This record gives sequence, C-alpha cells and structure tokens, in this order.
Amino acid sequence: MTTETMTGGCQCGRIRFAAKIASDDAYLCHCRMCQRASGNVFVAFVNLKKTDVEWGHEPDWYRSSPIARRPFCSACGTPLGFEYPDSENMDLHVATFDDPSRFVPKHHFGVETRLEHWRDTEELPEYRIEDNPATVERWMKAAGKLPG
Repeated sequence: MTTETMTGGCQCGRIRFAAKIASDDAYLCHCRMCQRASGNVFVAFVNLKKTDVEWGHEPDWYRSSPIARRPFCSACGTPLGFEYPDSENMDLHVATFDDPSRFVPKHHFGVETRLEHWRDTEELPEYRIEDNPATVERWMKAAGKLPG
C-alpha cells in the first residue's frame, strides 16, 4: 500500500491536520478513559507516527491521565486523538478525517471495559436522516440542505 496524505480536523474547522497514512488499519478502543473522553461507548482510532501529522493550527491538549494526553478543539469541543507523550506514535480519531471510509478496524483494545450491549448492533432497525421529517425540516430551515 502506498502512503497517502489525508486531511481532517474538528467540526468547526479551527483545527486542521494533514497526516501521512501508510495503512488502512484502524482499531476500536473500549477503555473507560476513551469512553469518557469521547462521550461514547468506544473510539475508532488510526495509529501513526507523530512526525507524520502536521497541524495547521496547534490543537488544545488535555492531560487525561498521568500517562496520556488528548488533542481537541476548545472552540467546538471535538476530540481529535490520543497520545502517550513518551511515545513516537499517536492516535487520531477515524471520524475526524475528511474521508474516514478508507479505514478498517483490525482489532479491539481495552476490552475489559467493553459495553457488551453495544457489541453487535446488526439486528437493530436502521433509519436515514431523511426518514425523520422533523430533522429534515430543521436542516432545511437552517441550512437549505441536509448534511452530507
């Protein structure tokens, strides 16, 4: 696989990055630190060298534990990743990439605190944004179009 530069950033656009990506590999972290930091049941991460990430605007950093810190945007609150300060690698959240579709989860981490009810959701009903008239109306009034 060839190395490709991929871009991404926070929701408001204040923090942008360009990252050299050499692999499609990603992973899901279920540890309590990531659950709390993201406000979610797990985080999808891409692991890469810190030297392969260029920040257009330096992110804000939160020291989330005695051994780790997390980049984020203080303007919109978007969590962007995770790093051990003494490591040459870091993780970026898959969903912060402009096109996250390239990445494929290859393993789980922190499974001792995985929330088992969220493990297999294959059988749940699925709905699209346009299936909810109230949401469509809100988007059309506010932006004139549905989010893309």
